Amino acid sequence: MKDNKLSLLFHPYVLLFIAILSVSVSSIMIKSSDTPTAIAGMYRLYISAIIMLPFIPWKTIRFLKMNSKDWITVFLAGLLLGLYFLFWMESLVYTSVASSMVILALQPLFVMIGSYFMFKERASIPTVLCLITALFGSVIIAWGDIGVSREALIGDGLSLIGTILVSAYMLVGQKVSRKIDANIYSVVVFIIGGSVLLVYSLWNNLSLTNYESSDWMYFLLLAIIPTIFGQYIFNLLLKTIGATTVSVGIIGEPVLAIMLAYLLLGETISAFQFVGGLITLSGMLMYFGLKSYHIQLPKFLRFNRFRKLE
Repeated sequence: MKDNKLSLLFHPYVLLFIAILSVSVSSIMIKSSDTPTAIAGMYRLYISAIIMLPFIPWKTIRFLKMNSKDWITVFLAGLLLGLYFLFWMESLVYTSVASSMVILALQPLFVMIGSYFMFKERASIPTVLCLITALFGSVIIAWGDIGVSREALIGDGLSLIGTILVSAYMLVGQKVSRKIDANIYSVVVFIIGGSVLLVYSLWNNLSLTNYESSDWMYFLLLAIIPTIFGQYIFNLLLKTIGATTVSVGIIGEPVLAIMLAYLLLGETISAFQFVGGLITLSGMLMYFGLKSYHIQLPKFLRFNRFRKLE
């Protein structure tokens, strides 16, 4: 399937919502399995790449306008993806999911700063305020569960490194998104990222095959739902709406995860989660509203013009 055909079928924000919802499901799935996270992540990426291989437009590969520097950039993206998985998973050994979630919410801020230096993209003051609102909501969601300890600080540090890595992954992907088909790009970075996790698993003597049939089904579902319907769509949207907007959408992942946990697992929603979720969603909706329509702002509020999505 061609990435442009998929874009024509759905509005980019509809695709973004599908991707965020798919990634949110992964947190529910992970709770139901005791397999090593590195192994699950490795097979998640490898199986996704295998499933997507038949959809690669092989005839167009020779016509790609990519030089050796561009392919090095793609390799770097895969390396960043694998390292992100490693640091993010390791952080959860030391700190809570809530603390990691707050730090991960900084991703759009890092991407926005990186976009300014890499692509000369400037954000308006209202856009920045919307982003800050969404980030503030994420902090409130996790506030009641955050604890401070020496181990938690180590975990938070690893989580921060992971957040920087995934932000760099988004920016690198945007850099080559117009030169390579999203299917080809995703397969290559998934294979490279999975190989990083393979090396890590071998280094730590983790079993690669000694798993139950239910575990293999779990790996398959992780590949289909949060990776193909999640990460692949993120890669697809880098060309259409850019890394900053994609990363802002990812802020909504904890909100959807909380709602799914309530509906599927019967977990309660705390006052912090409810209020924080409303604030996060409000900030996101205002951000997407500003990005979707051309709004005339006072000159002192504008850094650049808003462009309507095509």
